[in-house]
Amino acid sequence: MTNFNFQVTPAGFPKFEPSVAVNLLITGVMVAVSVDTTSGVPMTGLYRSLDGGSSWSNSTLPLPAGFTGAEAPTVAYAFPNTFVVAAHVFPGASSGTTVVYVSTDNGETFSPPKIVAPGYGSYINNDETNIAADVGQSSPYLGNLYLTYNHQFNVANSGNSTAFFQRSTDNGTTWGTPVLLSSESDQVERPEVAVSLTGIVYAAWVTVNPSFRYVIRRSLDGGVTFEESTLVSPVVPVPNPLPVPNYAFRVLTFASISTDRSIGPFTEDVYAVWQDNRQGYADIFMSKSTDKGLHWSAPVPITGAPAGSQNFFPSVDVDPLTGVVNVIYYSNQVNGFDLDVYVARSITGGATFTNTRITNTSFNPNGNNPTPVPIIGDYIDIISVPPGGYIGVWMDTTPGSQTIFAGYSDIVIAP
Repeated sequence: MTNFNFQVTPAGFPKFEPSVAVNLLITGVMVAVSVDTTSGVPMTGLYRSLDGGSSWSNSTLPLPAGFTGAEAPTVAYAFPNTFVVAAHVFPGASSGTTVVYVSTDNGETFSPPKIVAPGYGSYINNDETNIAADVGQSSPYLGNLYLTYNHQFNVANSGNSTAFFQRSTDNGTTWGTPVLLSSESDQVERPEVAVSLTGIVYAAWVTVNPSFRYVIRRSLDGGVTFEESTLVSPVVPVPNPLPVPNYAFRVLTFASISTDRSIGPFTEDVYAVWQDNRQGYADIFMSKSTDKGLHWSAPVPITGAPAGSQNFFPSVDVDPLTGVVNVIYYSNQVNGFDLDVYVARSITGGATFTNTRITNTSFNPNGNNPTPVPIIGDYIDIISVPPGGYIGVWMDTTPGSQTIFAGYSDIVIAP
């Protein structure tokens, strides 16, 4: 077995919260984004590979006029040769606004930022973006773009953060009316969106107040309307920070969801993953729906990690050709402190998983910082590379500072 690790960004100023997308027709073409502080302020870092992740160009996406920083970027691929980036931009610590950039030339150039969900002073903040494109081969809504974000109102007085959704049917040029997904009385974390082979839209989020629970809503009409919410599972939150001496980074619990768009035995199955402390330590749990999101299986841990280890920040993606389920996550299982990145893979529709360490070297989450750091980024990401491969991206301090890495393993998985 060989682990292939590629350094995406140079060492130095911190980079974190990576997201990655791959051209499904030309799988060597990949685009990744992260929070990138190379300029001295947080920007949306843009990284492009034309050789399957071995080498990457580095640049940043411009801010809209009057804005001073960006964070929480995500990227998605849309047919043909189109990449779409969503990010949260802000002046100072308020007026959080969601913007979208579109590239129609495989990530070589991007449109100016399009303001989709504007913030208003210290009253409304639109943050924690996620974006997806409908690339389902049997979808009547092929090409639609779907955006989710946290909508926090009355920011100055710590008002509730709710899950919102918007869609575009014209490649990001215009965006529909915002749709409130969650209850106005609930406090939620970072909603995510996924699309099935036939165009069913699934929006998922974790509610943290008044209780921790994983919730989804689905749309059968391309995001025009959504059905009532469905409970996937109660969630036992992991301690924040994790109970390891000299850990200080936050570990927010986010939803991650993906669908099987392949033509095979698990077509249209839906997979929900999250981190959970129900065993007394942070582990990655999965629940599955075999009836298009109406009912969900009992949650099961999928890492096989030693009891007491800390496993967190999962992200799931299903290969659209083979149906292989890929889940990336951090783990401290090697020595109890340093972090590694693992990938859990299933060729049995989630019935069994093979877990593989894909980092070559364990790394200290604090890097060269002599004191514990408060943030290492709130998420990492994985995308399937058909047929049967994947590329994962994560924050790694092996060079001494927070740096973006990409990688995969050539291990052959078995049932």
